[in-house]
Amino acid sequence: MEPSFWHDKWDAKHLGFHLGEINALLIKYWPELALGSNYSGSDINVFVPLCGKSLDMCYLAEQGHNVLACELSQKAVEQFFTENNLPHQIEQLDTINKFTTEQVTILQGDLFTLDPESFTEINAFYDRAALIAWPESMRLAYVEKIAALIPPKSIGLLITLDYPQETLKGPPFAVSDDWVMSNMSDTFEIEKLSCDDVLMDNQRFVNKGVPWLSESVYKLVRKG
Repeated sequence: MEPSFWHDKWDAKHLGFHLGEINALLIKYWPELALGSNYSGSDINVFVPLCGKSLDMCYLAEQGHNVLACELSQKAVEQFFTENNLPHQIEQLDTINKFTTEQVTILQGDLFTLDPESFTEINAFYDRAALIAWPESMRLAYVEKIAALIPPKSIGLLITLDYPQETLKGPPFAVSDDWVMSNMSDTFEIEKLSCDDVLMDNQRFVNKGVPWLSESVYKLVRKG
């Protein structure tokens, strides 16, 4: 997807991908990562790619974690801070704008320009709407970039959707279990935590005649 695609989405307020509440799967499965067995809450530094203005970042911060996120749209980042009444500072770093408040930092700019040196303290990550935002032709490049950014042994939660791609033009794009296992197992240890039929919970897919829709949750550990 070209950057202009996402800028246009935010400008037009076409935000079907944005949840107005904390994701229930994050609340249910984040504790299963057992991060507390290795770190105290304040020592957990979570990377959230393509974060939008997600309230999931607030949830992670409420667990005592430090959040480092990335988002292309400046409008999305500004809305996150405004809608959550969070005072913040802005720092220009080359092509990136760094928005900072207590426990949450958002790097506003192109994910593919980020420097791994900014991620040396990361030990956890969360992907609800990033992997499924990429068409298959661009998805592997995203996985490779994430793997290059986060340090070995980082533990993460990945949420995907799968459906017959020909029935609906993404995003979100269909990501099958086979794709995850075939394309991510070289760099991540993968454990599937759940897979549920969620068609009836997603009216857009029902209206488009999509015959089935499954949502999967994975625990990932960066190898190395």
